[in-house]
This record gives sequence, C-alpha cells and structure tokens, in this order.
Amino acid sequence: MENNRQVGAKWEQIVADYLKDKGYMILQMNYRTRYSEIDVIAEDGEYLVFIEVKYRKTAASGYPVEAVNAKKISRIRNAALYYLRDNHYIIDNTNIRFDVVGILGNEINHIINAF
Repeated sequence: MENNRQVGAKWEQIVADYLKDKGYMILQMNYRTRYSEIDVIAEDGEYLVFIEVKYRKTAASGYPVEAVNAKKISRIRNAALYYLRDNHYIIDNTNIRFDVVGILGNEINHIINAF
C-alpha cells in the first residue's frame, strides 16, 4: 500500500510526462524551501512556470484544485521568489506563470495561469 507521499510523487511524475508531451521543458521537480515546495518548475515557451499538482482519488473530500487556497498560493509564490533568486533570474525580465494541475481519479485538469 502506497503512502500519500508515494502517491503524490507518482502523480507528479505523470504530470511531468504530460507536460513534456505538451512541449514543456521540465527544469526541476520538488523544489523545496524552508517554508514550502513547488512540485514542478518548467519552461513553456517564454514562460517560467511554477506548477502545483493536486491529486484526489475521488471527489469525496473535494476537488483537487480546491485545495490550492490562499495560504497555499502565498507559500508557492514565496518559494518561486526563492527559486528566482537562487537561480539568478532577473525578476523584472522573467515572464513567470503559476499553473495548477488537478487530478481526479485518472482525469488531468491543467489550469494555465491559475493565479
């Protein structure tokens, strides 16, 4: 039986493969800061994209994208700033975007520019 972290890692890899098929270049998976984590960081054309992946087996506890609340968004944005700084991006010259990929069962819902 898989634990939640193993299930999450499996679906993050599935999402990374899905994004590659759509032309994204995956730069990093599971970027961690002291305060938060970004599941996938990728390039999509001119955009540096920070992607949150949420999985639910069923909708019994709500839809996956509903779990990306204001607190989670704030943490992702802060982690993105760390990533930009740590990787020497010039924030004013970098087009960034935040996507959310929700998976319900086996159905993938990719929300581009979610917040």
